Amino acid sequence: MSPLKSVNRRLFEFLSVRSSVVKLLLAVLLIVSYGCGQGSDTVVVDFGRTIPVEKPQPKQQEPVPLKVAVGAMISPKETFIYYRQLLGYIGERLGREVEFVQRKTYGEVNELLGDGQIDLAFICSGPYALRQGRYGFVRLATPQVQGSPFYHSYLIVNKNAPSKKLDDLRGRVFAFTDPDSNTGKLVPAYWLAEMGERPETFFGKTIYTHGHDNSILAVARNLVDGAAVDGLIWQYYDQKGTTFTSDTLVLKKSEPYGIPPVVASRSLAPDIREKIREVLLSMHLDPSGHRILEGIMINRFIAGKEEWYDPIRRMEQVVTSMKEKFDGS
Repeated sequence: MSPLKSVNRRLFEFLSVRSSVVKLLLAVLLIVSYGCGQGSDTVVVDFGRTIPVEKPQPKQQEPVPLKVAVGAMISPKETFIYYRQLLGYIGERLGREVEFVQRKTYGEVNELLGDGQIDLAFICSGPYALRQGRYGFVRLATPQVQGSPFYHSYLIVNKNAPSKKLDDLRGRVFAFTDPDSNTGKLVPAYWLAEMGERPETFFGKTIYTHGHDNSILAVARNLVDGAAVDGLIWQYYDQKGTTFTSDTLVLKKSEPYGIPPVVASRSLAPDIREKIREVLLSMHLDPSGHRILEGIMINRFIAGKEEWYDPIRRMEQVVTSMKEKFDGS
């Protein structure tokens, strides 16, 4: 094809396209003119008139489960079924799911409470009295057992042992329950401090059983020569008539201390804490709640008093002074 013919062809195509565009524009103008005519049916959109539309409501979220911990040595193992029922009772009254959390040591429970990873806990009187400032425990209620809010530490030996007093255990094997336990560690350390002694130098060997029932069993089976245990747990087994206690002998009882309280994390909302407190304090009045409490050998929960735990703080000061004396010598 010659150059001239090619140019003519491109010009023709351009004019054809331009003609099509012009025709389209003319058609649009005719439609608009027709629609705007005096005799035409017109559709007028009034943007001043609006219809209110409800905003989509946010999806209701389920309440976060309440996380509750029970120290592994706070009560005999067979009573944990009742603790689960107690936690379920609290959750039902609050309308919230409850997650049961169990840890081996009081220290682990303390850390979880302090960090807000658990909301509620049954802890030992020792951690409550001595670690309250550090972890921010909030006492909700104190159990009343056998009509009393107090308990004791028992010094026990095997019933066939020649030991008749604490001094007879010098150089022997002794069982503690937990480093933070009041009845299972602090009390015997305090008794020794009164004698001018320390566990590290008085006993030949010490172990941690991580359970008052474990300590009772160790003494009953002559695995250790002596132990200090929660008097309430010893009484529980004694009433059950088990060999746990029938093969042991109580050599010494401590002064009374406030029974381990139910505490809440400082991270738990105050209104929730108050609701839990109300549930605990009225639990004994409800037949189902009363039945659960009977399984844990608790009469009822009461408000309690802070001074009930002062003897524990006093013992800690004596033990600390003895330790500093030995370390400084």
